[in-house]
Amino acid sequence: MKLKKVLAVAMAAMMTLSVAACGSKSSDEGKSKSGDSKDAKLTVAIWDSNQEAGLKEIMNDFTEETGVEVDIQVTPWSDYWTMLEAATQGGDMPDVFWMHSDQISTYAAYDDILLNLSDKIEKSDKIDLENYPENLVSIYQNEDGDQLAVPKDIDTCAVWYNKKMFDEAGIAYPTADWTWEDFREIAKKLTNPEKNQYGTALKPGTYQESWYSTIYAYGGEVISEDKTKSGFDNPKTIEAMQLIENIIKDGSMPEYSVVAENNTEELMMAGTVAMTFQGSWMIPDLASSEYIKENCDIAPLPKGPNGTKSISNGLGWAASAQGEHTEEAWKLIEYLGSKEAQQKQAELGVTMAAYKGVSDAWKESHPEFNMQAYLDMLEDAQAYPSSKNTQVWYQVLMERMVDGFSGAKPMDQVCKDFAVEMNQFLAEEQ
Repeated sequence: MKLKKVLAVAMAAMMTLSVAACGSKSSDEGKSKSGDSKDAKLTVAIWDSNQEAGLKEIMNDFTEETGVEVDIQVTPWSDYWTMLEAATQGGDMPDVFWMHSDQISTYAAYDDILLNLSDKIEKSDKIDLENYPENLVSIYQNEDGDQLAVPKDIDTCAVWYNKKMFDEAGIAYPTADWTWEDFREIAKKLTNPEKNQYGTALKPGTYQESWYSTIYAYGGEVISEDKTKSGFDNPKTIEAMQLIENIIKDGSMPEYSVVAENNTEELMMAGTVAMTFQGSWMIPDLASSEYIKENCDIAPLPKGPNGTKSISNGLGWAASAQGEHTEEAWKLIEYLGSKEAQQKQAELGVTMAAYKGVSDAWKESHPEFNMQAYLDMLEDAQAYPSSKNTQVWYQVLMERMVDGFSGAKPMDQVCKDFAVEMNQFLAEEQ
């Protein structure tokens, strides 16, 4: 734990040095240094290669309209934040880039890293923040209420299931009324180790897609509403995590070593597991699999005592405050956040759109699947649980949950012990 704190402090110190080197210019005063917009070429950083093709098509539309060229650079999630941190320190940030709720507070803590978009949005005829869900808008504001990113998308989670395995076992497909106990029993029935077939696959890294949602469905919480206290010592949170533990003890999952080394979607594509939890952002990847298209479909998340609770999050488009082409970067963000571009993002099946009222088009992008299940999850969605320094306690959470998912420690003890650690981290945020 001490090492984590040291690393966090070191990162903050390095970012402070980077900001100091940039000068004292206010982040909303950046101006294009290109002289002519048509001479500008913007670098755009993302981490999901599955979205690259669709986003390129949308950005080509922007180039045709403005003459400003765009170069999309894909850095996998595992390296993305290291890349962005290094670019921040080196004064060579991408012009436009994805921002995540886990990381926004780190970058928002400094005035000269992210371009302040508030004044630009106020003058825009394309961007009205009322057109996006309030929780997505607020995620990307600093403590002063300045808008540092425009919502890109919104996401929910659902269950993918293998229809062929259900049919062979004589089990009815899941409906909106199924429960977590139903899920557990079905997972048992669909498990046949001799055939290398298992009911499901869960692991610490599937937190947003699966067990975070389970916690809230049981009436628990990851973090208190005021973000001052851990929810992992909440009896209802522990009850939810013990359900996950029981599914593991049932033998309804492959050995933990197998689950740890493979993505759950890969296990499903291989015909190893019958049910997995996937975020809406995974649609392009899953839809590209012939096995998935032939055998699988989508169902809503199971219900718990507190109903159906999908974790909902969304990315934001942000820009460097110290870039060479800040005006052009804003114009690109303005375009990407417009109804026109958001509509096309949905139609192309890139992701669900952040812009209210256009995600029905996303549903039609893959008519072979029950995409409505993801839209239904928006009705009672749970906002992604985070705090000022989510990444600090999140990294420790992932480490501790390995003990619970592998069976090294009882899940209730893992939860209670982590709650103590998390509360220490949260106390330092206040």
